[in-house]
Parts: sequence; structure tokens; C-alpha cells
Amino acid sequence: MPKKSLNDITFSGQRTLVRVDFNVPLDHKDGVATITDDTRIKETLPTIQKLISGGAKILLTSHLGRPKGKPDPAQSLAPVANHLSTLLQKPVHFFPDDITNPQALSALRQKISALQPGQVALLENIRFYPGEEKNDPALAKSLASLCDIYVNDAFGSAHRAHASTEGVAHHVPIAVAGLLMERELAYLGGKLENPEHPFVVILGGAKVSDKIAVIDRLLEKADTLLIGGGMAYTFKHALGQKIGRSLCEPDHTTTALSALQKAKQRGVELLMPIDNLITDSLNFDARTVGATRTTTPGEPIPDGWEGVDIGPETIKLYASRIATAKTILWNGPMGVFEIKACAEGTFAIARAIAQNTAATSIIGGGDSVKAVKRSGCADKVTFMSTGGGASLEFLEGKTLPGVAALHDK
Repeated sequence: MPKKSLNDITFSGQRTLVRVDFNVPLDHKDGVATITDDTRIKETLPTIQKLISGGAKILLTSHLGRPKGKPDPAQSLAPVANHLSTLLQKPVHFFPDDITNPQALSALRQKISALQPGQVALLENIRFYPGEEKNDPALAKSLASLCDIYVNDAFGSAHRAHASTEGVAHHVPIAVAGLLMERELAYLGGKLENPEHPFVVILGGAKVSDKIAVIDRLLEKADTLLIGGGMAYTFKHALGQKIGRSLCEPDHTTTALSALQKAKQRGVELLMPIDNLITDSLNFDARTVGATRTTTPGEPIPDGWEGVDIGPETIKLYASRIATAKTILWNGPMGVFEIKACAEGTFAIARAIAQNTAATSIIGGGDSVKAVKRSGCADKVTFMSTGGGASLEFLEGKTLPGVAALHDK
């Protein structure tokens, strides 16, 4: 069922609890915490600004890091409140009150009620409470007691059934999607449920095992499936090709062969790299590679060498398919793009997607989004998902607890 969103309700003067994803990287230096990437904060600004202009009393809640259910000053959201204040150009109150303490909870309710319409406050890191990740009903009810309306705008956490993402929605009169959540569901759901054809899917990343269900589901809709990244070598190994010491999951060769068979049965063009950038030494932590060369099309990868990117002929082949697409989904890099010497294949795919302005292009979260941003093509794609694991589970067809708990239209 389509879910209600912020656009379906009125909220003037209402205490509105918004679950956001402010899990941002912090750099601690000389006792000062600095946010090094505020993308996640900026993504939810439209929701916050809509609530401000509509006169809601806005209370934000988020997790940050993995404090393991107890307070950790290094993972406090206080610096985020300050940064958000700068972005909104208005004060953001920070409420560090212990919501598991009845007296503190009662005082917090009074502070929230005293907020003026359009004012914004942020609670302390919700993962400071052990009940959050356990989806403790008591914590969920405490959160619900702070609001008249619950809004979930944290798609990246929607695959987790936690107190602030799922439990609270069962104890409030109104539970709806925020604007970011609504866009995620529209693109990863609606646009891909009935894609305009040709539908080209590009899948990369390290492991076939991470993408089994995604491959299986997308083979039912795609016209072309382009395989890259480490997972390509498991496919090649399954076909009896020499892959040197490239990343491989021998236990999943049957999975790869099943995907190839399903693609053949359904008439889906499934392409794998025809040439590769290979190296005799890779140190991921130091971001270095040893000697490198490109294999010729069809050439096996020799012993002692490993594939780290797709080659130029593969780039041309994949780009030709991307150019004809009307819908494009990309999830997973083509190589070890974090290392400059191994990044060209991934960035070339990003450029090819950006050049097809006639297509709806959807970037499925995680490393793919990082790659598109580094390639300089972020403003030339249709939509970039904020979810990593959530995006994958949604593409697999799984029910996301944080979405299911919201009220149906």
C-alpha cells in the first residue's frame, strides 16, 4: 500500500517527532568535533523546512555511530545541532534529557510543548539507550509521548526494526513518511516496479553473495544486466575462466550459473567484463597497487595477478548499452575505485550514465553514490538513494520495517 507522507497531513502547532539520519562522520581535534560530510543532514532539510513553514513544533531524533546502548560524549549529537542551526539559519535547541527517566521525560514534554510553531529541537543520540536497537516498547512509548505526529525521513535506517524507526509508529495517532523517504519509495519502488524500457541494470561491488536476491529479482524486469566489480570474477570462475588471485566466492559459483541460466531463459542480455585492469600487488589500506596492465579481450588473468577494474573495451561495451537505456539502475562500483589507479572504470560508467539525459537514472546507495560524487556527475543523475543496506533490501523486494509501520494512504 502507498504510504501517507507529509504532503497528506496538516501539522500546524502539532508536536512533530521526525526520525532523521544524522549519522555523519565527525573529526575530533583539540576537543572540537567537526562534521566532515554533511550530505545526510542536507538531504532531510526539505522535510524540516516544510515543517518550519507549516508551523509545526519540530523534534528531531537520530542515531550517530555505535555507542552500544550507553552515553559516549564522542558520539553526541550536540555538534550536529550547531551545524544544523547554521544550515537553517535559525536556532536549533539541543535536548540531552534522559527519556528513560520519568521525571526527565516529564520535563522534556513541557519543553517541547513550550516550543513556538516553527521552532526546532534535536534529541541526544537515540542509541545511547539500550532499548533503541532492541525495539523496546517502553522506549517507543516514551518517544511517542513526546509528539502528536511521527515522521520517518531516515530511509537509510528503515530496514532496521528499532524503537525510533519502527516501534514508535505503533503508539502515535499519525505516522507518515518525510519528503526524502517519499522520494526514495517513489524511485526505488515506483520507477523500478514498472520501468520504462530499455531497462539497464549495472551491478558491481565485491561479492555475489551480497546481491543474490537483487540479481534474481532484477532479472525479471531488466533488458540488460552489466556485471562488474569483484563479483564479476565469481561469474568468470563459474564459467571455468582463469582469474588468477582475483576476489572470488567459490561457494557461489552455482548462484552465478543460475543467474546466467535465468538470464538466458528470460532473454536478458547479461554481460561481463571482456578485459580487465590487473595488478600483481594491491594494498587497499595504503591505497596503492604494484605493477598494472590491461588484459586483452578474452585473455585469462595469470597466476599471481588480480583484477581491480574493468578495461577500456568493457567500458566501451557497457557505455553503448547505457546510451540506449530509458531507465538505469546502478548499484556497486566496477573496481577498487577508492584507489586512483583503479578508478577509471567506475568513473567512466558514471560519466556514461550522466551523458544519457533521456533516461531516468537511479543510483542505489552506498559506494555507488560515493563514486558518482567523486566523478563529478552527481548533479547529472536523476536520483541518488541515501540508503546502503536499506536500498539493497528494498530492491530485493523485502519489507522494510520502518516503512511498513507507517500509515497507509
